[in-house]
Amino acid sequence: MTSTISPSSDTRSQVISTYHDHPRFICLSCSAVLALQDELISKSFSGREGRGFLMHSVTNVKLGKKEDRPLLTGVHTVADIFCMGCNDRVGWYYHKAADLSQKYKEGKYLLEREKIVKENNWKLDQ
Repeated sequence: MTSTISPSSDTRSQVISTYHDHPRFICLSCSAVLALQDELISKSFSGREGRGFLMHSVTNVKLGKKEDRPLLTGVHTVADIFCMGCNDRVGWYYHKAADLSQKYKEGKYLLEREKIVKENNWKLDQ
């Protein structure tokens, strides 16, 4: 679920608990579920604070203001995404890519590696 609520608004009560017993990525600050690991497209992206993961979809985030931003692969129209649980900026959403070779990013999300935790939900034999 992606919401367009103001990034500064209190949305903690709107965080949904989802993807039980599935490998997922959670917010480093508040442990809200952000994405299924199965939604991962690529780990070889760069975010503002280091590595980034390109994702098909995310949940429990809200969109910031849309803006044109110069990135390593050219100018893209993006909006920062914020965790609904703690309002931390966790990445961005690709609205539009100017370069034809970058169009595959449109409609996808970048999660900052430094802002997320990989949760595998392994079950140990009893």
